Amino acid sequence: MSNKNQVLIILEQINEALKTVLTRFEPVKDSNFFTDSPAGKEKLDGICMQLIAIGESLKKIDKLTDKKLLQEYSEIDWTGAKGVRDVISHHYFDIDAEEIFWICDQQIGPMQRTVEKIITDINATDIEHR
Repeated sequence: MSNKNQVLIILEQINEALKTVLTRFEPVKDSNFFTDSPAGKEKLDGICMQLIAIGESLKKIDKLTDKKLLQEYSEIDWTGAKGVRDVISHHYFDIDAEEIFWICDQQIGPMQRTVEKIITDINATDIEHR
């Protein structure tokens, strides 16, 4: 399997994870939702698991593309997204519910649209070279 195919598979997985985060985040109105009930804490756990998977997958894309692909789409803070993975994974008990709320509210939608654009761009490149 070529690196391009691997990157596309990973991008599709990231896209699905981003959609999952957006779906799980729909009922959340403020950061207190995450901390005020067992259901909110479960929602936070589920979202954080997806954020870990996204960050890890972004690191894989960097490895496969020598850190070139994501830097072409500088409208997204890819370094920050990978950093969130590290914070959640290594400092889970220190997670800031307000920060996770802000990420979900402000960052996930634009990232999901950008990931879809990257997928489209890669697929268009394939068509142009046939």
